[in-house]
Amino acid sequence: MNISSLLSALPGAIAQGLIWGIMAIGVYLTYKVLDIADLTVDGTMATGGAVCVMMMLNGANLWVALVCAVLAGMIAGLVTGIFHTAMGIPAILAGILTQLSLYSINLAIMGFKANQGINVRNYHLLVSSRNVKVIAFSNPIITMVIVTLITIAVLYWFFGTEIGAALRATGSNENMARAQGIDVNRCKILGLMISNGIVALASALYAQYQGAVDVNMGRGGIVIGLAAVIISSVIFGKVFKNFAMKLLGVSLGAVIYYIVIQIVLWLGLNTNMLKLLSAVVVAIFLAIPYWKGKIAKGGHHA
Repeated sequence: MNISSLLSALPGAIAQGLIWGIMAIGVYLTYKVLDIADLTVDGTMATGGAVCVMMMLNGANLWVALVCAVLAGMIAGLVTGIFHTAMGIPAILAGILTQLSLYSINLAIMGFKANQGINVRNYHLLVSSRNVKVIAFSNPIITMVIVTLITIAVLYWFFGTEIGAALRATGSNENMARAQGIDVNRCKILGLMISNGIVALASALYAQYQGAVDVNMGRGGIVIGLAAVIISSVIFGKVFKNFAMKLLGVSLGAVIYYIVIQIVLWLGLNTNMLKLLSAVVVAIFLAIPYWKGKIAKGGHHA
């Protein structure tokens, strides 16, 4: 177990963590801001990549492909939002329904193939795992830091606007927001659209990073997103109070998650056990605030 093999794997873990950090920011918006557990993301985490890769393979410009990937994600969010608000389907089920249908839709986008490759030699990609050890602007870590900061800046600005404030009000107290004359359903739909648009952006970047898009790319993605959100609230919760800093914390949470996974693999865990490990980590982190509350209450009784 030489330390150099761990160190050589770390740049890749950090780059992946930053890409999933964008996805985790999308999860944060529904989970923490809107107070909805949105399971659509397991589907949109493949949709964005599918749209981006297929458009580029068919000759579209990188930036056009990225914009279309985000729009595709937003449409998925819109569908979940309509299921939830117009049809009265509970949010979790609405997300599952969209996610389920996206599996077929993603396959259709990819020409009914389970995966499609895109080579960095033949196509101009924004991020590629080939460059993860290059000390240059093409290094995906540098690119992803820039993309993350831009995403956070845009969201910080947006949630400071009137619509953004209405979204936050809807999440914190739906009845109160309704009493203030806020169209709660519209806010929920918009929130789901923004969230899934961001997830699809992460998906498009992840497909480029891997050099391929796979129909199962987002499977279990919600767990990684939640892990990042929860790790961030446990580690940075006391320090990061500002909205932009909270979003940055979520991104760092994803990076920490990937570094921990890398260390666990280095220690010799069977890769097939990763999903189980992820679930256990998320469960423990979710339970910590609850246990803390219990212990604090127990202390008061004494």
